[in-house]
Amino acid sequence: MSRSGPGGNETLQNRSTPQVKGGPTEVAAASSIVHEKRLAFFERYLPAWVGLCMVAGVAIGKLLPAVVQSLRGLEFGRGSQINAPIAVLIWLMITPMMMKVDFTAIRNVGKKPSGLLVTLAVNWLVKPFSMALLAWFFFRVAFRAFIGTAEADQYIAGCIILAAAPCTAMVFVWSHLTNGDPAYTLVQVSVNDLIMLIAFAPIVRFLVAGASSLTVPFRVLLYSVVVFIVVPLAAGTLLRTWLIRTHGQEWFEGTLLPRFAPVTITALLATLVFIFAFQSDNITSRFFHVLLLAVPITLQVYFNASLAYALMKVLKVEHSVAAPGALIGASNFFELAVATAIALFGPASGAALATVVGVLVEVPVMLSVCSACNRTRHWFPAP
Repeated sequence: MSRSGPGGNETLQNRSTPQVKGGPTEVAAASSIVHEKRLAFFERYLPAWVGLCMVAGVAIGKLLPAVVQSLRGLEFGRGSQINAPIAVLIWLMITPMMMKVDFTAIRNVGKKPSGLLVTLAVNWLVKPFSMALLAWFFFRVAFRAFIGTAEADQYIAGCIILAAAPCTAMVFVWSHLTNGDPAYTLVQVSVNDLIMLIAFAPIVRFLVAGASSLTVPFRVLLYSVVVFIVVPLAAGTLLRTWLIRTHGQEWFEGTLLPRFAPVTITALLATLVFIFAFQSDNITSRFFHVLLLAVPITLQVYFNASLAYALMKVLKVEHSVAAPGALIGASNFFELAVATAIALFGPASGAALATVVGVLVEVPVMLSVCSACNRTRHWFPAP
């Protein structure tokens, strides 16, 4: 099975770590193997690349404001608020990821239902609502002296959009680092993607309206779901089916998918440059706000990861399912979140800035969650 995520070009099957069994010596040996796993070059230094993109984007936004304004005005249809350059880049970024999702794996979920049920409960019944509560508390109460009412509404909306989009791509990387069961991780991602098609838009609209004074245009939100989920998901599924049928699964996973890595990486970096260029005024004038935004976003990651992990332990789910489940419950589909915030409120909005901060926070925080999961492997029963 191919390892997913930007830059992934290894097979999980060949790199799988032996399960932890036996006495202290065997446990230590297995733990050593797990800790030897490393991210690929791109993922390992993703915070640095994001930082470079931020600097480049801000510089472009400040030095070439007319060009940035022209690019910002390119939309798919009058009033859609869906930026065409960013949409194309996100298609290039997401479609290869969607090609890795095998929905036929869902039929195997009945063998280990507990892990999936915990993941879904945290993702859809806890995570968006806990993020709405945290964002409301910090931006309406704790940080009230530093943030105006209009800005608070925007930041709350951006945090909610971020939390309502469960991670799709980078989860495979986090799963690999914790020696997760790749097939079960695939099932968790596949089911989440299917639920996201129908649940993302209503949850975002309901929570944004409840936690702020903003009104989310449902038509624009629906456009975002169609453009950024339905289109790449349909394209990825059709391409996967056709290519496997014509060339075989071994060629598809071992040869073709790794070739998409440069496309995905380039699209991701280019998207970030565009986003930071559009956000240049916000970032330079509100850098303190960037730090404030990182507080609730970081807290919700640790809270949801801890909750999912604890529930997995109570239900005696094996670690290879529990760790990826906790990671899926904590991480975000930040590509979709950024695109949706831009579509709803504009590329220079506070909501878009909040989702961009999610990009900056995600990688270092998730790596710390992976480390915690690996150190607590002995809490869970051996398979």
